[in-house]
Amino acid sequence: MELSELFARMTGRRRREPERLVLPKVPTSDDLLAACDRVEAMVAAGAVPAPVASRVGRVSRTVRDTVPRLSTLGAGSLQAYNVMATATDYLPEAVGGYLRLPRQFADSRPVDRGKTSLMILIDQLDLLAATMDKVFDAVCRADADALVAHGRFLAEKFGTASGGGALTLSPNVTIPPDPTPPSPLSSSPTTDSSEPRPGYPGLGSDSSGSGRSGRLEPPDGRGGS
Repeated sequence: MELSELFARMTGRRRREPERLVLPKVPTSDDLLAACDRVEAMVAAGAVPAPVASRVGRVSRTVRDTVPRLSTLGAGSLQAYNVMATATDYLPEAVGGYLRLPRQFADSRPVDRGKTSLMILIDQLDLLAATMDKVFDAVCRADADALVAHGRFLAEKFGTASGGGALTLSPNVTIPPDPTPPSPLSSSPTTDSSEPRPGYPGLGSDSSGSGRSGRLEPPDGRGGS
């Protein structure tokens, strides 16, 4: 028995147990999607202006597209945390703060540097949308890099098309590409020099096709000496 415990029993005082630190539960994918459902329902029930509804829808869609790929970012990633916080805290808090205000006050009364509550909400939604777009691009880039790395691995293992299409199965076995037969060339018909050419006045055969030798004839038809 420890001395402190003995002293506590003798004096009738119990030793105070140290308080346990309770960490918040890490939301699952279903929790994040359910949070998006609640925000969308909040917007639909509150009949917010169209600019607000469209921006909330954009952020929610990006979060939904990113949630199945959060594991790509790795545990403890700041980007993954931003997605979770946007779905469960940042987005619903921004929309809820606007809906708690009277509509006339929120849409027309300047509250910060000449901006109304509606304008401030739109700025916040634009910032969240831009942030979620960057996170989604980073997730897709990780998948694209993995695809590129796999392609390089296949190229090193099996060869590339630059080698004429040969497929290397092992260092000593190579399958050559199929030979491609040359395309047949179109040949023009051969002219037989023995055939009489069309007759021209005074050259070669006459128009009657008599086949006389090709010499020039005088205009009066008399033969030369």
